[in-house]
Amino acid sequence: MTRKFEGGKLVVASHNPGKVREIADLLAPFGIETVSAADLELAEPDETGETFRENAELKALAAAKAANLPALADDSGLCVTALNGAPGIHSARWAGPNKDFEFAMEKLRRGMIEAGLSDTSAHFICGLALAWPDGHVEYFEGRVDGELVWPPRGEKGFGYDPVFIANGYDITFGEMEPQAKHAISHRADAFRQLVDACFGK
Repeated sequence: MTRKFEGGKLVVASHNPGKVREIADLLAPFGIETVSAADLELAEPDETGETFRENAELKALAAAKAANLPALADDSGLCVTALNGAPGIHSARWAGPNKDFEFAMEKLRRGMIEAGLSDTSAHFICGLALAWPDGHVEYFEGRVDGELVWPPRGEKGFGYDPVFIANGYDITFGEMEPQAKHAISHRADAFRQLVDACFGK
């Protein structure tokens, strides 16, 4: 039986301002008050999992137990077909300790050129874990497929958004208005599942 979120405050278990903002926007229609792990000065747990699910659950549980509140964690990444799914769960790590995604996107481009890889297909995955202080977790996973483009375009998204064009579109996630991206993104896909299961009637 899926556990429902009964209202009140929800911790967004992330220290990434772009991700916190996007999650807060997605939750806003439900009147849910969000507070970030950074605002609560919660420590960032080591992401020792080998899958999006393991890392999302690890982060959600750590925040829920530390704050004694339900917590929502997202583990997401860009999976490039030609690189056997890399950077995948290591997407943020490719950006280094300073979270320099311009560096990460250039690393991606150079890696593909050096390997002589011409397949530009890729997809984003978003794993969402909603955890309670008692250790209960609900998990959902979303996906969006598309192509990589260079040079990066647009400044409206975050992370790898400026080099990703979703199938059926001609602009990058970085060029897309937030509401348009929210309608089709991997995070939106996972959120629809979360809302139906945990926030629905």
